[in-house]
Amino acid sequence: MDWDNARIFLAIGRAGTLRGAAALLHIDQATCGRRLAALETSLGARLFLRTPSGYLPTPAGELALKAAEAMEKAADKLQRDMQGVDNRLSGLVRVATTDTMARHFVIRAIQGLQALHPDIRVVLNVAPQMASLTRREADLAVRAARPLDPDLISRHLVKRSLGLYAAKTYLEKRGAPVRGTGLAGHDIVIYHESVTPRHAEKIAGEPVHNARVAMEVNTGLMLQEATRAGLGVAELATHLGDSDPLLQRIWPEVAEPYDVWLVMHNDLSRSARVRAVADAIIESVSLNAAVSRTAPV
Repeated sequence: MDWDNARIFLAIGRAGTLRGAAALLHIDQATCGRRLAALETSLGARLFLRTPSGYLPTPAGELALKAAEAMEKAADKLQRDMQGVDNRLSGLVRVATTDTMARHFVIRAIQGLQALHPDIRVVLNVAPQMASLTRREADLAVRAARPLDPDLISRHLVKRSLGLYAAKTYLEKRGAPVRGTGLAGHDIVIYHESVTPRHAEKIAGEPVHNARVAMEVNTGLMLQEATRAGLGVAELATHLGDSDPLLQRIWPEVAEPYDVWLVMHNDLSRSARVRAVADAIIESVSLNAAVSRTAPV
């Protein structure tokens, strides 16, 4: 017995009319009639007598009503059980982000979370490809793209910027590139096209057609490490590049802004454990931003 049809059948039995059942379930009367007909066809039995005073259950209908009531009780228990699990601060939460964001504030958030809620287990995914929350590849995501899917909800975490950097040792040997030359005479380190397609054309707003691509990487940490090693000029997040003693910013006046978002599926926004992880990430970003504002220049 299909539960969607069964719950409509149960409502008809209680209300005695299609109109009454439709009002109970907040659906239209025609839907009630179609679902009842589908259920009677699937069971091969007439479940109600249509009388001037309303719908009266047949003997088969009386048996079906008992079965439907049992289904309703089971469904209600399942919902209560799930709500109970959902309200407990324990269980698995999958978080997707980039390796640089993970290192900068997500790991710190999880550290604080574990002190408060040690029964929450976080699975962290830092793959370069964006995880799909609608397909439940992750419960939460911290990313630099605001979602367009109406089933996803997002919260703005922080505004960041990108700048051009090179190792100090690289600049000592090669000198700084000149703006407007397409990085002529210089090596660059860029993301794979599958990660950031625009790097094949521009970095930090500068065309790269005259540069030599020394290395392509697929994660932010590898981009920073390759730059630190002196392999070439690269576009890095300024909060990472400015704090790295091995790097020097080129053209400090050039900054490409971007936003960081916390994203989750609307259905999971009421889950206690998912909410706890989200709150920990929000607090970690806020603390990081406060430290950045008070840090000496």
